Formats: sequence, C-alpha cells, structure tokens
Amino acid sequence: MKRLLPAIVLCLVAIFALCPFTSSRAEQSGELVVGSKIDTEGALLGKMIVLVLREHGYGIVDKTQFGTTPIVRKAIISGQVDIYPEYTGNGAFFFQDIDPGIWKRADLAYRTVKELDLEKNGLVWLKPAPANNTWAIAARRDVAEENGLETLEDFAAFVRRGGEVTLACCEEFVNRPDALPAFQEAYDFSLSDEHLLVFSGCNTAQTEKAAARGTSGVNFAMAFGTDGSLAALNLVLLRDSKQVQPVYEPAPLVRREIMSAHPDLASLLNPVFTSLSLKRLQELNSRIAVQGLPAETVAAEYLAAEGFITQGK
Repeated sequence: MKRLLPAIVLCLVAIFALCPFTSSRAEQSGELVVGSKIDTEGALLGKMIVLVLREHGYGIVDKTQFGTTPIVRKAIISGQVDIYPEYTGNGAFFFQDIDPGIWKRADLAYRTVKELDLEKNGLVWLKPAPANNTWAIAARRDVAEENGLETLEDFAAFVRRGGEVTLACCEEFVNRPDALPAFQEAYDFSLSDEHLLVFSGCNTAQTEKAAARGTSGVNFAMAFGTDGSLAALNLVLLRDSKQVQPVYEPAPLVRREIMSAHPDLASLLNPVFTSLSLKRLQELNSRIAVQGLPAETVAAEYLAAEGFITQGK
C-alpha cells in the first residue's frame, strides 16, 4: 500500500534509466530481482518472497524496500525488478479511466487489475492475501474520545469547526487522487499545509509513532488497514463509513517473461499469500513496528512455522 518528493523521484528514475544493472544481469545469471516498497508491510512481504524462493533454489538479488509505489512500479515495468508485492486497489491509481466502483469489490478489483496489467504492461498478478490494507486515518485515543471521533464523517466535522489537527502522512498520501484528496472530497473537509507533517516515505510506523508521541503537535496519523501497532500506540482507526477507499489486497506481481521461464512461482507463492489473513498481517506487522524485530526475522519465523520454508534457512 505505498512515496518520495517529486524532484527525488525524477532523479531516481533518471538514475535507473542510466543504470540498467538488474534485469539483464539477473536473467543471465539465473537470479531474480525481488523488490518491495519501503513501508513495514512491504519489507515483510518482500522478505517472504525472498526466503521462499531461496528455499527452492532460486538465486535472489534482494532489493526489498526499494522505493515508493511510483518508483517500484517503474522498476518492474522497465525490467529492473522482476517481482514485488503490490496491492490490488492500486489499480485505481494505475488505470484511472476505470469505473471507481470496481476497486471497492475485492473480486472485481483483482480480476480487473490482473487483466489490465497483463494486457498493457506484461505483468502477472498471482493470488492475493485476504486482507485489506487500505489507506486510513487514525486518531490519538484521547483526542478521539474527547471529541467523539469514530468515523471520518466525525473527523470532517471536527476539521470544519476549527478543531486542532496535525496529520502525519507522506507525499503519496497527500497527492494521490485516491488517498487524502478522495477523503477530502467525499467527506467535505480540507487540510492545508499547516495541518500536515509530511514524511518522505509512506511508512506508517513513522506516522503512527509521531501521533502517539505528539511529535510537532501531531494528533492524527496516516495508517493502513493491516497495521498492527495501532492498539499498542493507543491510536484509533477512524472508520471510512462511506467506503471511499478501494480494497487493497497484497499479491506478488511478476514480469511475464519471468513467469514464462519459471511457472512454478505461482505454486510457491500463492499458498503463502493466501495464508495471510488480516489478523495475521496485523500481528506480523506489529512484531516489526512495535517490538522492533527485523522484517526478515519475522518473515522467516512465520514461514517456518507454517511449513513454507525449513527452520533455519
């Protein structure tokens, strides 16, 4: 679900274009380049892909936590990354001429993005996890209780009557039409720059800790639906009562050339992702964000416990 300043993005894209170091080298050596986004769950899911494929003899170039959504997307389309975990609801961002209602139904969202990405970009979607990692806004519990904030309708009314708001978020959340702008339009509120503390990367561990600690006056945070740290940080997820957001189910996204050469990727990765319920992802994300464990450690312990990899590999 998932994020840098526009100038930095342009610079990185230019660097990637000048340095085609991954795809051709990896394909020639029989290695696969595995990427992910830079947020907590991106690291977790990326490491799961890395560990499962290594277990089954694949050479891996580990590029997990590679960048923001636009950066990783450009990298896989250009062939610099071979596989990474993406979210079905991002089809609303990638293909903006589609009926928005499609993205709010899990089955239709998956089927639609799978067909469009294969046809237009040569990308193959494997099976998604049954967990919705949607964009969300969380409030500090004391602020929510004091002001009766349970839904985004409540939050919008709070903003309109001049309530004190400082929202920790990232550039992508602020600028993507299906993120904060969609919330503002649907619930009729507006946040100016003075109401925002903007981070360069969309890591909700940062935004939620800022809200919990009151960093720079932050009392609200950008969050994701599968975040496991909300309760531990005494934050309350504000319910999207109008169902503005698409369904964001994570799934491995693979270049068609790679799938053709390695058709067993589906049988290796589909069982892993379909085992990841909302509750399980919240628990795993919490071990990283709250307990401070490395994403690779959390991924390895889960995969070993479920029999996807051998303990100790």
